[in-house]
Formats: sequence, C-alpha cells, structure tokens
Amino acid sequence: MPHFISPMIRRRPSAEDTHSRESAPSTIEQSIDFSQTAQSEEPQTPPDVRISEGGFRQIRDESLVLLSQGISHRIDRSEEGPFQIFVEPEKRRAAQFQIRLYHRENPPRDENPPLPLKFTLQPLWVLAIPIVCTLFDFSDMFVQMHNAGIADASKILRGEWWRTITAMTLHSDSRHLASNLVSGFLALSLLHYRIPLAKLVPFLAVASAVANFFVALTVQTNFRSLGFSGFVFATIGCLAVIEFRLMPRETHGMLRRFAPLCGAASLAVFLGLGENADILGHLYGFIAGLLCGFIPKKKTLRWGAPTAVTDIFWVLAYYALFAIGWALAF
Repeated sequence: MPHFISPMIRRRPSAEDTHSRESAPSTIEQSIDFSQTAQSEEPQTPPDVRISEGGFRQIRDESLVLLSQGISHRIDRSEEGPFQIFVEPEKRRAAQFQIRLYHRENPPRDENPPLPLKFTLQPLWVLAIPIVCTLFDFSDMFVQMHNAGIADASKILRGEWWRTITAMTLHSDSRHLASNLVSGFLALSLLHYRIPLAKLVPFLAVASAVANFFVALTVQTNFRSLGFSGFVFATIGCLAVIEFRLMPRETHGMLRRFAPLCGAASLAVFLGLGENADILGHLYGFIAGLLCGFIPKKKTLRWGAPTAVTDIFWVLAYYALFAIGWALAF
C-alpha cells in the first residue's frame, strides 16, 4: 500500500540540504549586498556652482536668457538678500558666456538719467504775478496795496487769511525782487524738465500760503513778512522729492539714496539764511514743497506728460488764487 504523508507534518531536511542552504546567501542578504555595492560604485554628483548674484530684476532677466538657451539652473536667495543663480559645473562656461553676451548687447540704463539743460521761458508765466504786483506797489498806483497785502501774523490769526496769499506777490525793494526772480526762475526751470509746470504750480502756491499761515501760528506776534521766497523754497523741496522718487531701487548706500534730499536741504540753508530773511517762512515752505513732490505719479515723472488742454485749467486756477486773495484784501 502506498504511504501518504500528512501535510501538517514537515519533512526533516537532510544533511545535504542543510549544507547547501547555509552555503548560499539568502535573497534578503543578496539585495542588501547589491544596494550597498551600487551605492559604493555610484559617482558623487558635484554641487552646483554660482554664476551670478544681484537684485530681482537682474536675476530675472538673466534667468530668462538661460531658459531661452536651454540651460537648466536654479535661483536661490542668500541670507544677505541678493538673489543667486546656480548651474551644474559642466554648464558653467556656457551660462556665463550667455550672460556676458546679454549684458554686452543690452547695457544697463539708469532709471533716473540726467536731463539735458535747455533754456526755457516757461517760468515767466509763473513769475508774472509777483512781477506785476510788486511793480504796482512800487509805482504807488494803489496806495494801500502794501499794507493791505503784507503778511501780518496778528491779523492773519484774526481771520485775514488772504494775507498768506497776497504777501507772496509783494517785495520790500528791487534787490529783494531780483533775488527771488532769479532763484525762482532757476528752480522752476529745473522742475519744468521733469513735469509741466501747470500740473504742480497751483499746488505749490497753496502750499506756500499754508506755510505763511504756520509762520503766523508759530510766531503769534506783530511779525510781518512778504516775498515770493516761500514759493521758491517750496519748489526746491518739491524737486528734491521728485528726484528722490526717481532714484533706482537698486541704489546702495544711505548717502547716495538720499542725495537729492540732502542736496536740496543744503541749497535751502545756503539760500535761506541772510539779513532780514524769513527763516521760518523758508523752512515751512520747503517742508510744504516736500509734500507736493508726492502729487504726480511716478509713471508720469519717468515717461513725461505731454501738455494737455486741462493744463489751461490749472493755469487759470493759479491766477484765480491770487485774484481772489487781492479781491478780499481790498
């Protein structure tokens, strides 16, 4: 009869099976040995090398250049702030060559290039108001013109606010008038190179009137002043802020970044100190002009604004401001 072995009973291995099983490595050991061998034989990948470092705009443009040439790379930002481009070592020369070629064909341009100085007569329509009013005052055509228009601090605080406007059109003598006309012509000419005067002059006139009011509010005594110098200093302050806003964002160094403001402040101190000078009026006028420098849009300052029909409205508003002031004075 055949003998059947129950499946629940294991067959005891023979001595030959035991010897062959011990001599052959297991599948797990084989896989482990294989992976360790593969890791030991795999060559070490060299780290990426840095080929460029700079601001966001520079790195963005250089990255587009590398992408157009099919050069793979990565962009990181260092702890100090600038962006960096890394490529594989074998692509270093090609990447650097393409970047140098790009900068050679596209040299960097200043965001705020210096403007060529040209002679212009645009400031004359602004200076016409103080010229005409001062000549009327000197000719004695209106006897009470000087007393009615001068900025008297006590009278301004009592409600005669129009004196803050009319005082800008009067001068003590011909020397006073000439100095304000020369400095005003130069300051307005520089401002005209950046933006049409009609777009800012009405705001500068209002700012100068506000500066005269703060002078009266500060002194609160029988302090009397007159002259167009407050308007001139407001123009200098406005021009300083405009140049500051047009400085490139990549400009490094605190002194270089604030050079327009420091230069304007030095010029204001140089022009504002003198015999019988209204120092407070110059200071407040300069500060008020700084605020006016934020009125135009940066896009308008950078690309320019053509003369439009609406500029006539601003010219009329400038003349109307002084006309209303003198109408109330008389």
